Amino acid sequence: MFLVYLIYFALAMLLHELGHLLVARLCRVPTQELGLGWGRQLWQFQLGGIRYKLHALPIGAYVRLDMSRLQARPLDQQVFVLLAGIIVNLITAALTVGSVFSVMNLLLATTNLLPLYQQDGWKCGMVILRKLLRRKSALVEWTFTLTGGGLSLALFAAFAFRYL
Repeated sequence: MFLVYLIYFALAMLLHELGHLLVARLCRVPTQELGLGWGRQLWQFQLGGIRYKLHALPIGAYVRLDMSRLQARPLDQQVFVLLAGIIVNLITAALTVGSVFSVMNLLLATTNLLPLYQQDGWKCGMVILRKLLRRKSALVEWTFTLTGGGLSLALFAAFAFRYL
């Protein structure tokens, strides 16, 4: 059963990253690579100027965007690219409601929405703060990172203790 959960989670992560990739392409943000997993590379191929990679540990996934080109896009496009993976996971969860795969997609979407460092919610918060301030501010960004992460972890702990 654990293997089934792992496969569902890997597939949900892949769909999530494909969402970012598709919307980045629609917004004309160059993308170099999409990878599933971490560690030793097992396999790769190139298609349409993008390298697709499979790694040994199927925990995690990523898409490498041209960040300078993303940051040059209007704010609505930046947020759309950053939230695209979450949107794909929510649509997939709705289409597969009542299944374990639906739950995996909901978990992935909700955890990515939280303002935890390097998650999609955090990245959206950063681009919005920078736009509002019209500049980067280390103090504001660190405050957002620490309080967002702390509140997210406190929320997780509260829900965990509630169900124990």
